[in-house]
Amino acid sequence: MNRSVFRWAVLGVVLLTLSAASFGQIGVGISVRIGPPALPVYAQPICPGPGYMWTPGYWGWNDDGGYYWVPGTWVVAPVGMLWTPGYWGWGGGFYRWHAGYWGPHIGFYGGINYGFGYGGVGFVGGEWRGGAFFYNRAVMNVSVTNVTHVYNRTVAVNENHVAFNGGEGGVQSRPTAAEEAAGREPHTAALASQTEHERAASQNRGNFASENHGRPAVAATARPGDFSSRSAVAARSAGGEYHASSMSPKEARASSSSASRSGSNDGFRSFTPPSKSASSNSNSRTENTASQGHASESHSSESHSSNQSHGGSPSRGNKSNSSPKHQSAPKEDKHHGR
Repeated sequence: MNRSVFRWAVLGVVLLTLSAASFGQIGVGISVRIGPPALPVYAQPICPGPGYMWTPGYWGWNDDGGYYWVPGTWVVAPVGMLWTPGYWGWGGGFYRWHAGYWGPHIGFYGGINYGFGYGGVGFVGGEWRGGAFFYNRAVMNVSVTNVTHVYNRTVAVNENHVAFNGGEGGVQSRPTAAEEAAGREPHTAALASQTEHERAASQNRGNFASENHGRPAVAATARPGDFSSRSAVAARSAGGEYHASSMSPKEARASSSSASRSGSNDGFRSFTPPSKSASSNSNSRTENTASQGHASESHSSESHSSNQSHGGSPSRGNKSNSSPKHQSAPKEDKHHGR
């Protein structure tokens, strides 16, 4: 066999293996018996430059320390791809983490209002136009000195900091047909810079909810893994009243066997292999136009909002006996706040 052909064949097998692995990782998560704290209120660092996409902060889990905050950050996005954030979903007595992923359209992320364009449904912080990403300055902290591809489109505001879907006190949101279609498209898992950013966050005790009580000193960073004072942004406030759990992290952690026996799938995002049907992908692109924000550009004035809205009126408090209670903090009207 020609050596050149052989090399290409081997490369093809490796790429297929890596692709299959990334698909499998999207639906994998952990399960715990206590819910995450409310999302903290924070401002977005200025975008470093063209091609960066915002990935909102979230509560990660550590079996030794419990919930810890992974700061929101700007990452260099794969061209043409959008980030669907991960989320915590309640079901069968557990809170399960559904990891985020990159794909051509925004899928379901629990209806969680992460802010900065991620109001619970879709993404209105920007859009791809050919090979360039255009930013909506109404919700994104972008300087025209560093980035020239911008526009302004006003976004409604709905203050809500609940960090999980389903169950008592959670966001009561289910996937739309467009989000389900987006979930069947080819995906790739988080970038190496994102996973390293999360790992670094887990090594700082100040990021743990048990230490910061829902108000992390580093709520967001300008670049992944950069927690220096020049890059870091502190939380303005906790998103709700913090209540420490009486259960230790190791007690709260559910074993894989007990989680699989729970049966209920409330608040969970199902994962299926990417659809190979061109017509299916075409339909999902049509149905999910609102998620990408591909409406015609307007010239309205900048919106000074702290959060972006999503459909419905989810409960703000978490009154479940198995998780801390959450109450929304006073509304922030400062520009670009979470």
